[in-house]
Amino acid sequence: MNKGDLVSRVAEAANLTKAQAAKAIDGVIKGIMSALQKGEKVTLVGFGTFSVAKRKARIGRNPSTGKELKIPAKQVPKFAAGAKLREAAAKAKK
Repeated sequence: MNKGDLVSRVAEAANLTKAQAAKAIDGVIKGIMSALQKGEKVTLVGFGTFSVAKRKARIGRNPSTGKELKIPAKQVPKFAAGAKLREAAAKAKK
């Protein structure tokens, strides 16, 4: 599923136009990104929690040359799935 497919499903489920559904989805994404930029957690009960994790600086290797290189510390987005999302994934068709 891509964003267009998601827009279509949201529009149908919420009885909205596709343009309205796209604006709503964009608003949710922007809201989550804004909160993460401020270092806040975003919890959607049953779906999951978005947060920012800190990765320490470390030494890595260039796979083609084998030469060591420093990988700087950075912050990365993290997502922990909620119980309902885990249940839905467990029931996924293979």
